Amino acid sequence: MGTRYSAVFFAAPGADEAAINARLFAAVNEVDRQMSSWKPNSDLNRLNDASAQQWLSIPAELCTVLDAALRVSRQSHGAFDIGVGELVHAWGFGPGEGRIDEQRIKALKAQPHRPATDVLEIDAEHRRVRKQAAITLDLSGIAKGYGVDRLARCLDTLGITRYLVGIDGEMRARDTKPDGQPWAIAIEKPVRHLRDVMGVMELSDAAIATSGDYRHWIEHHGKSHAHTIDGARREPSSNRLAAVSVVASSCMLADAWATALLVLGEKAGIELARERGMNALFVLHDGDGFKEISIAAGERVTC
Repeated sequence: MGTRYSAVFFAAPGADEAAINARLFAAVNEVDRQMSSWKPNSDLNRLNDASAQQWLSIPAELCTVLDAALRVSRQSHGAFDIGVGELVHAWGFGPGEGRIDEQRIKALKAQPHRPATDVLEIDAEHRRVRKQAAITLDLSGIAKGYGVDRLARCLDTLGITRYLVGIDGEMRARDTKPDGQPWAIAIEKPVRHLRDVMGVMELSDAAIATSGDYRHWIEHHGKSHAHTIDGARREPSSNRLAAVSVVASSCMLADAWATALLVLGEKAGIELARERGMNALFVLHDGDGFKEISIAAGERVTC
């Protein structure tokens, strides 16, 4: 996935650390092999290259992620859309040299917008999928979170019940530390070219994921464009939100919803989080600083 993963856990004395490490690596490596946009032979790219109307057998893990992605897309009124692969490439965020293709962007904007929910058909029972039309899928907004869930599941199967696992800031915790203290998660200040802590969140038996405009971006004609794509507008998301963190039962869902709420913006995103009873932290650009808005179980929290 082009980044690092981590696992902090408390195991029984004499546990085979090398074997645990091998199992953890195998778990995330499998996700990368199936869902990477950068690996030409990944199952995702095999699906992207497949002809329309052709049923294609896919691994159970990829089927799970595609099904969840379409569900979040419908629930977020299309804000989360995995069918933006061509736009991701055209705006310079996919595999390649990181350059914006203005002609390709113009051509894509001229075409009718068809989200993945309108194009992709999933037969979960038989683990197969087909496209009603040509579409390039991108799972960058959900696969990393699913990878964290796979790390967690790996430790669960090994009988390890106290842990904190993560991939590049997306985290999932189980139980507490042996002293009863919850896991402390740093919330990063959404500032470019700087690694600093804005605050700390305590986590237990939950996952957290963050989407923002401060880590991956591209400069073009003197304007900065963040990497999160708004499929309906056919361009990078642009609003007052600097970052959105979502706490959920799984990191896959937290990851997807953080992306969706970031695309929706400070008004529609906060309103939808409230309607759905979510736990989320919205960080807005406010002059030269930031403003925080917290939603806990759908209610706005005043600090």
